[in-house]
Amino acid sequence: MALRKIRTKEEEVLRKKSKVVKNIDDRTKVLIKDMLETMYDANGVGLAAPQVGILKRIVVIDVGQGPIVLINPEIIKQRGSIEALEGCLSIPGEQGKVIRPEYVKVKGLNENGQQIELEGEDFLARAFCHEIDHLDGILYTDKVKK
Repeated sequence: MALRKIRTKEEEVLRKKSKVVKNIDDRTKVLIKDMLETMYDANGVGLAAPQVGILKRIVVIDVGQGPIVLINPEIIKQRGSIEALEGCLSIPGEQGKVIRPEYVKVKGLNENGQQIELEGEDFLARAFCHEIDHLDGILYTDKVKK
């Protein structure tokens, strides 16, 4: 495993749309391990592949309940809304208030290629939305309440 460089908001890669992962091979699994190690080293709770310069639809999240890996994630259900402060490893030292769903249900693949569905409320729901936004080139600052 290796630490990867976290890209910052000035870097174009963060504004590009990520590609669907068609094959979960050894390189994909190494990327996932590196992303988790990088996220933990930076004291983050989520990291998307574009944040380490890779345009693949992969996110890792850990809000204190253990690591979650989602490949090709999609939000399939959401409800409610809540406004809270957000930050991002790619935008160090900044925060802003963003309105996100209070509850989301996501589907995707795990690192073994198995289809999974997960539900999240409050902070986990926010993390799912924030990281999935990265896969479409969207930063939380695009949604900050003015």
